[in-house]
Amino acid sequence: RTQAEMAHTCRGTINLSTAHIDTEDSCNIVLSNGGRTYHLKANSEVERQRWVTALELAKSKAIRMRNNQSDDSGDEEPASQSDKSELHSTLKTLSSKLEDLSTCNDLIAKHGAALQRSLSELENLKLPAESGEKIKAVNERATLFRITSNAMINACRDFLDLAETHSRKWQRALQYEREQRIRLEETIEQLAKQHNSLERACRGAPGLSASSAGITSTAKGSVQSAKGEASDEDEETEYFDAMEDAPAFITVTADPKHHRRSGSNLSGASEGHPEDWNLEDSVFESSNQSSYNESTCKDLLPKKRRRTRIPDKPNYSLNLWSIMKNCIGKELSKIPMPVNFNEPLSMLQRLTEDLEYHELLDKAVKCESSTEQMCFVAAFSVSSYSTTVHRTAKPFNPLLGETYELDRLEEFGFRSLCEQVSHHPPAAAHHVYSKRGWTLWQEITIASKFRGKYLSIMPLGAIHLEFHSSGNHYVWRKVTSTVHNIIVGKLWIDQSGEIEIVNHKSKDKCQLKFTPYSYFSRDVPRKVTGVVSDAAGKAHYVMSGTWDEKMECSKIVQSSHGSTSTEGKQKTVYQTLSPKVLWKKYPLPENAENMYFFSDLALTLNEPEERVAPTDSRLRPDQRLMESGRWDEANVEKQRLEEKQRAVRRRREAEAVEALEEGKDYEGYIPLWFERKVDAVTGELICVYKGGYWEAKDKQDWSTCPDIF
Repeated sequence: RTQAEMAHTCRGTINLSTAHIDTEDSCNIVLSNGGRTYHLKANSEVERQRWVTALELAKSKAIRMRNNQSDDSGDEEPASQSDKSELHSTLKTLSSKLEDLSTCNDLIAKHGAALQRSLSELENLKLPAESGEKIKAVNERATLFRITSNAMINACRDFLDLAETHSRKWQRALQYEREQRIRLEETIEQLAKQHNSLERACRGAPGLSASSAGITSTAKGSVQSAKGEASDEDEETEYFDAMEDAPAFITVTADPKHHRRSGSNLSGASEGHPEDWNLEDSVFESSNQSSYNESTCKDLLPKKRRRTRIPDKPNYSLNLWSIMKNCIGKELSKIPMPVNFNEPLSMLQRLTEDLEYHELLDKAVKCESSTEQMCFVAAFSVSSYSTTVHRTAKPFNPLLGETYELDRLEEFGFRSLCEQVSHHPPAAAHHVYSKRGWTLWQEITIASKFRGKYLSIMPLGAIHLEFHSSGNHYVWRKVTSTVHNIIVGKLWIDQSGEIEIVNHKSKDKCQLKFTPYSYFSRDVPRKVTGVVSDAAGKAHYVMSGTWDEKMECSKIVQSSHGSTSTEGKQKTVYQTLSPKVLWKKYPLPENAENMYFFSDLALTLNEPEERVAPTDSRLRPDQRLMESGRWDEANVEKQRLEEKQRAVRRRREAEAVEALEEGKDYEGYIPLWFERKVDAVTGELICVYKGGYWEAKDKQDWSTCPDIF
């Protein structure tokens, strides 16, 4: 009975779905439910068994009805013709099987009846008493067999009825899920299109949005109330909130020639001089032109012709689960990940790619002011992330002792060298020398954490930059990169966190904030904001832009304490001149989407070159095969190289154990071109270039290089 029927039954009714059925002896049945118990007695053991079988079947049916009870009103036919035909085919098969079972039942009943007649005839014969008892027992067993076969047929019929009853319900549920999935996909696609169109509209809009205008008026109100007298040029001056309040930066063109000081100045406001913002002599002005025309100027120089494309990426589909399901229980470091997740560059080459906008450092050399120089260094630190916006594939993990050189001394004035100095944890050392007046070095260790839906990549280690003529020594660290939709959806990358750049000579600082992406935020995606201040804490410049497009710099001519925020913090309002573009991203080459979204520089990084070290990433066979589109061969080669590296590590571990047993010191792996020293500025142990590589290249003496490929 259903629950509705149970509410209107007579006294003494037992709900079979929760009842307990038991037998005491050959004829008695005990039926209990909660505090109510019934003792039933049958005429014979055969009759008792028929009742027990019927009760068990009824109980099973009651349980199914309770579990599957639902309102079946308004049944619909399956939506798709394929689903309908599949359902009818299944029901037809079940009906056919049931007919076969019914035929078997008829045969069993026929032969069972014949068997019983034969046994009855034997029972009527004059046989010893013991034989009569035996024949009677066999007769009862045959009857039980017939009852059981009938019960089996009835159960099959009930199953078919149940399948017919609930098939429509299951089809409705399945169709609902399919419609929900299609609706969700359409919604996401529509949102993505709207987002892209809004982004393009915002970038192409000549004026400010309504929200920007609101913020502008608020900021102006704060300043004007503090000044007591508003001057005419306030209409053409932009204001910035302080860093701690995550400000919204607004760009309004101002003419510094018409900027004049008001008679009533702010109390305690830091003052700047507009005439310092010289449009003709400032390095900032040259950056506006050169950041757009740098590639044109470079083309005028005699230089080696380099490749502008690589083979298109093959269209291989890969299921992540098909790989991971075979790796359950294995050590993570020993799981051979296929090259399908990679791009044909190593981590050392990706590290070298940070130098794509090296001309920012060349301009910084010409700056006479350390705070101006800090602006270019800040723009350079942001520019290194511009290549990551579309690059969701992971680079190859370098083998221990692997190196990568980029010699552009004649073309761009610098030469770079990277070496993988540690494998567990993976660490790479990098050294760049420029004959145009600067040196950069770093040791980066990558730490990552998988957090279910996304992967956080945290580069550990400081980046050092020193200018030869001034001796200014800048130090900063990278922000966290986050790869979203690791399991399901389209991969995308975001950068978040803060960068503090410190000039350890002048004590100037720049605080850059990378705002994480938020679906509900009104801010420009991938936004970066910052303030450049001197040793005394006085703010000189405001930095603003995005890490995937451009960075601008605005000179602060006046700052004051504005209104108090809702959190109780007092905002600082910066009055600035019109911004200058320090850095703008180069457009991607044609057909970049089929070439792993490589930039012009990235396309040349793995180009074969002569006279490089035998450990150079360009000579790595699995990476070369992948670039050529031979991914299956690359996977085999990658597995061979990784196993070779494990064998070397096991041998090194055995040597360490042997040295320990003998009481000797074991140094472990020693980098070839770098050495570990305590950094005088940060106090950290860091790998620095010890020299010798470029001399070995000139002599072509690579005898000290290990055999890693």
